[in-house]
Amino acid sequence: MSRSLTFIMYFLAIFLQAGAYGLTFMLPRLFAEFGASEKVVGAMLFVTAIVTIVTVYFSGHISDQFGRVRALGIACLAIALSLFLYGYVNAVGLGLLVASISLGFGWGLTYSLGPIVLTRLVNPEERVRFFTLLSIFVMAGFGLSPVFASVLAGFGYPVQTVFYLTSFLCVISAILFFLMIKPIKVHALNPAPEPSSRITLSALRQVLKSRALLPVIMVCLGASVFAGMNNFQTVFADARGLNYATFFFVYTITVVFFRLVLVKFKGGNNPYLTISMLQYAMAASVVLFIVSGASIPLYITVAILFGLGYGTSYPMLVAMAANDAQPDLGPQTLQIFALTYFIGIFGFPLLAGFGIVEFGHTQVLWFLAILALIEASIALRRALSEV
Repeated sequence: MSRSLTFIMYFLAIFLQAGAYGLTFMLPRLFAEFGASEKVVGAMLFVTAIVTIVTVYFSGHISDQFGRVRALGIACLAIALSLFLYGYVNAVGLGLLVASISLGFGWGLTYSLGPIVLTRLVNPEERVRFFTLLSIFVMAGFGLSPVFASVLAGFGYPVQTVFYLTSFLCVISAILFFLMIKPIKVHALNPAPEPSSRITLSALRQVLKSRALLPVIMVCLGASVFAGMNNFQTVFADARGLNYATFFFVYTITVVFFRLVLVKFKGGNNPYLTISMLQYAMAASVVLFIVSGASIPLYITVAILFGLGYGTSYPMLVAMAANDAQPDLGPQTLQIFALTYFIGIFGFPLLAGFGIVEFGHTQVLWFLAILALIEASIALRRALSEV
């Protein structure tokens, strides 16, 4: 298998399994069919968060045992199982619990090991470009799966259908990863065996004392804002008489467009300044959403600003984490980066779901705006310190 074909298959496999996370945005609608509230959605995603965090912590142990690419294939099979169970069960109980656990295990491995595999194939100066490409395929899967669900609903199919179809796509993704085990070894820049990826207490302490601590903290804040806006977008849209598919479609197109445009952009002379400006745009999008009401043009503007702000700054932040890492702790740093990301992605919905039920949508959205402003200000402070 040629190097180019290996990259094509790799990114295709990433895209096919990425739709799984996008379907978590549909859980409020899926759960509503059997009478479960946003609190139950938050609780199930909190279970997913706990399992994801544990999985990310031990992902190095798992990859050392099975190999990173094989572990990615196993993870995709776990995600396929979780989506099938989400579509199959019709009540709160053991089935949903197993589905949430399987999703946490699978997504924890794919998200933490995916960038590490990529670092074996590209030079350090290429990381921003290839991490951007990686994030394009991830975001395309994220954003298009809810749109796919809306299209199927328009043809009269129940929401469970998209869970079954995406489960099948995850099986195909697993097969692709298994087929790439040998080609990735052949095309690795360093043909030596993979160094250990295990996170030890010593490695954890070193990462938290390094310059990489800042992007590790920032990604958690950004992921919380992302989760709050996306996981409950169906709820926000329904309350205003809007179509949630509009947000996801515009957001996805915006992210893919700007990431393609900026695929060779390395953040300029001061990447953290660029990141901070983009994240202030993200904060502005949340504030605009609060005051936009049922206006469709403003709803589209919110999606564009959020896609530009969060979607474009995220791959730069991944690259900063990799570049700020100590040379001998690159894999561990990226895994800890992924760990804090998942704390925000799957942990914050528990807080948001409770807040929506107890205090209302607006209060939760203001909290998201504050988190976005904090993250942007942290990036600005680092940028000014490096001038």
